[in-house]
Amino acid sequence: MKVKITDLALRDAHQSLLATRMRTEDMLPIAPLMDEIGYWSVEMWGGATFDTCLRFLKEDPWERITLLKKSMPNTPFQMLLRGQNIVGYRHYSDDIVEKFVEKAFARGIEVFRIFDALNDPRNMQTAMRSVKKCGGVVEAAISYTISPVHNIQSYVKTARRLQEMGADTLCIKDMAGLISPLNAYELVKQLREETALPIHFHSHTTSGMALASSFKAVEAGCEIVDTAISSMSMGTSHSPTETVVAMLKGTEYDTGLDLRKLAEISEYFKEIRKKYKAFESEMTAIDTDVLIYQIPGGMMSNLAAQLKEAKKEDKRQEVFEEIPRVKADLGHIPLVTPTSQIVGTQATLNVITGERYKMVTNETKNLVRGLYGKTPAEIRPEIRRKIIGDEVPITVRPADLLEPEFQKLSKEVAEYARSEEDVLSYALFPQVAIEYFKERNMNEKGLNLKDLAAIAALYMRSTEKKIEPKAGGKDADLWVGAARRDAMNGGGWII
Repeated sequence: MKVKITDLALRDAHQSLLATRMRTEDMLPIAPLMDEIGYWSVEMWGGATFDTCLRFLKEDPWERITLLKKSMPNTPFQMLLRGQNIVGYRHYSDDIVEKFVEKAFARGIEVFRIFDALNDPRNMQTAMRSVKKCGGVVEAAISYTISPVHNIQSYVKTARRLQEMGADTLCIKDMAGLISPLNAYELVKQLREETALPIHFHSHTTSGMALASSFKAVEAGCEIVDTAISSMSMGTSHSPTETVVAMLKGTEYDTGLDLRKLAEISEYFKEIRKKYKAFESEMTAIDTDVLIYQIPGGMMSNLAAQLKEAKKEDKRQEVFEEIPRVKADLGHIPLVTPTSQIVGTQATLNVITGERYKMVTNETKNLVRGLYGKTPAEIRPEIRRKIIGDEVPITVRPADLLEPEFQKLSKEVAEYARSEEDVLSYALFPQVAIEYFKERNMNEKGLNLKDLAAIAALYMRSTEKKIEPKAGGKDADLWVGAARRDAMNGGGWII
């Protein structure tokens, strides 16, 4: 059986290693060569890319699909979709999910990898149904973790339900690199026997087991393996594409991919990666602590930032030890967006306040209320009472409580939105999207940051008018920020 390859360099690899900061302009030059390889798919969208495009790169995430598809017409594009969370951090109404899938498919996304952080199929049903309606490929993903309530039988049960809901392929999504080679073999084997659906294997190299686990998954009948081109692999990323191709060469699993072309792609990303050195993750080596604390790499960096901000760096080990306890308290939930953020933040609060659940985030409360779905295990009554008191958690599908949003949001953002895609960007990240739309309008009027810096410097020298800068940076940087805000808000002193 020939094994197929999905390369993750354009999404999960730079999300894991470079804080998702790779720009579209650095993807486009290599796209034509990637299109020649013969990948089963290229994952290039979803996850954190949408947020980062708007928030930090000041790019339209929708345009990334369009631009890359022109250079890669022969390669199926794949995205990571967080079920009812889409690419955000809360549940959105069904009409938003449906419209998002429709627009993503129209732009060029063909394979939708759909998962739910709690493995609650109810949170995946609208997205799966919408992909089916459009004619896309539904890849239903199972978030893999290790706990007293997670075992092969529980995963097979979830897989059967996903098959009934219309899955075209099944993905084992091992976001922390926790699955061992023998467990990978047994899980794939039983999934194949019970569902007969193609199995797609996804495992991060954080713990060092992913390459061996990928091979055992292939031996058990896995048809598709996730990899990252070698210069964007390892650490909290994924197994090197070239290594997997070479490992299977000459066997019944031979991918048939050209190692020379792959080497050329790797050399390109090796040079491009240097541009993003400032965003380079510290987690570039094997970290076996993940096998103890089950903390994905992206979560590690978030924790470090939280502790630094609180001036509690010395509490790092205590927080690491608290995370598995909070994970268990909250129903043995897998740690993947958004649950990894919820658990990490709550564990940090438990440690720095000196009392467990003395301070509780709204997100933790909402999870206990059932607003993120059904947890894998029941939350113990004493933990629930400590977090939400006598409130009774909901048992319905969380999105059933949400009114349709799209039409209302279209009216709210009518001043700035030029398309239904803009409305969706606003629905997912309201404040970030508005800032992006304002800057887009400003740039089209010929006002860029360089212009603003010059204008701000001139302003500081030539006028007594006071515009109070709000935050961040020093001196001229503050005034550039003030000038930018004034321009976007229609201020009168920039002409």
